Amino acid sequence: MTAPDAPHRLDPSGGCPHASNAALLAKGAAAEVLLPGDVPAAVVLGHEALKEFIGHPDVAKNARHFTALCEGRIPDGWPLRTFATVRGMVTSDGDDHRRLRALVSKAFTARRVEALRPGVERLTDELLDGVEAAAAEAAGGAGDGAREGAVDLRALFALPLPMRVISELLGVDEQFRDRLHELSNQVVATDIAPEETVAANREMVAVLTAVAASRKDRPGEDLTSALIAAREEGGDRLGEAELIGTMIVMIIAGHETTLNLITNAVRALCAHRDQLELIRAGGADWADAVEETLRWDSPVSYFPFRYPTRDLTVDGTRIPAGTPVLAGFSAAGRDPAAHGPDADRFDITRRTRSTTRHLSLGHGAHYCLGAPLARMETTIALRRLFGRFPDLRVAVPEDELPRHRSFVGNSVRELPVLLGG
Repeated sequence: MTAPDAPHRLDPSGGCPHASNAALLAKGAAAEVLLPGDVPAAVVLGHEALKEFIGHPDVAKNARHFTALCEGRIPDGWPLRTFATVRGMVTSDGDDHRRLRALVSKAFTARRVEALRPGVERLTDELLDGVEAAAAEAAGGAGDGAREGAVDLRALFALPLPMRVISELLGVDEQFRDRLHELSNQVVATDIAPEETVAANREMVAVLTAVAASRKDRPGEDLTSALIAAREEGGDRLGEAELIGTMIVMIIAGHETTLNLITNAVRALCAHRDQLELIRAGGADWADAVEETLRWDSPVSYFPFRYPTRDLTVDGTRIPAGTPVLAGFSAAGRDPAAHGPDADRFDITRRTRSTTRHLSLGHGAHYCLGAPLARMETTIALRRLFGRFPDLRVAVPEDELPRHRSFVGNSVRELPVLLGG
C-alpha cells in the first residue's frame, strides 16, 4: 500500500475511537493500518468511499483472498483470525452467500420480527423490575460517594435483553447463555493473548456443537432446528462447519451489536438531556434516537474483513489485492463530507432533514439481517427505560467508563446509573 504517512497502528486495547477517526479522516477516506502482530491492513472510513468499497465487484469476503492467511503467515492465536476463518454468511460470496443467507433470513422477516414484539416488551419490563430492585438494594447498602445506589445498567438490562432474544431464536438453552456471552467477548477482543484466543474459539465451537446436538435430539421452532433440518434434508445445503459457523455469527452479532447500541443510546441521551426532552415533547421519537446513535456512536467501530481481488485505490491510498480491509463504521458515521460540519453533534432530528443514511448496519448484499430486530429491541428498551425512570442519569463522568478491549466493538464495559426520583 502507498500513502503519504506511515501506517496507523490500531490500538488493540480499544478505547474511544472518535479522536483517532477524525485524525485519519482529515487525511483521507482510507488509510493504511497495522493490526495486532504487525499485520498490514487498511481501513476505509469515509462514508461515500466505504459505501462504494462495500459494494465494489472486486471486493470479496471469503478469506481465500486473504494473502497472508493463505501463505501461512497468520498464526492460530491471532486475535482477529476468527473473523476471517469462521464459516458462514459473513465470510462467503456469490452463490454460497445467497444460499446461507436464504436459510437464515426466514427468522428475520418483518412479520417474524413483529411477532416477537410482545415477548420483547414483557422481557423488557421484567428486566426493569430487576434493575429497580437492584437499585433499591444498592441504595440500602454502603455506598462509595457518587456511585451510591448505582447499578450497572449494561449488565442488568442492555446485555440480557438481546442475549435472551437471540438465544430463544436460536434455541440456546439457558445454561449456555452466560458462558456464550463471555466467550463472545473473548472472540471479539483484540488485546487477548494467543492461547486465550485459541481456547475461547475451541470452547465456543464445543458449546455450540452441544447446542446443535440438543436441538437435533429435541427439535423445536427455533432457527438452529431449522438449519439442522435443512442440512439433513438437503445433504449438501449446510455443512457441519457452516452450521456451527452460522451459529457463532448469529450469537455474536445477535447480541453484542444490540448490547452496544442500547448502552450507547442511553449514554447519549443522558449526556444530551435536550434531545431526551425533545422526544418527550413529541418533536422526535425513540426511533430517531436509535438511528442517530447508530450514526453518531456506532456499536461497531472497525469491522473485519473484506479483501480486494485486484489492486484498488481509494482516495489516494493503494490497497493491494489480498489485503485485509476493515470497514470503519464509527468513522463513517461522523464523516463531515457526508453528514455536514456538525457531524460530531448528537442530533436526533438529523435523519428527518438529511437524505444521507448511516452505514452502521452494513450496506448491499451483506446488510445486517438482524437490523429490524436490533432496532425494535432498542426502541422498546429506550421507551420503557426512560418512561419508567425519567430522571435516570449516568453515575460517573464519561471518561471514567471502562472501554471495550477491542477496536471492533465500540462501547463501554460498564454503565453505572442512578435511577433518580
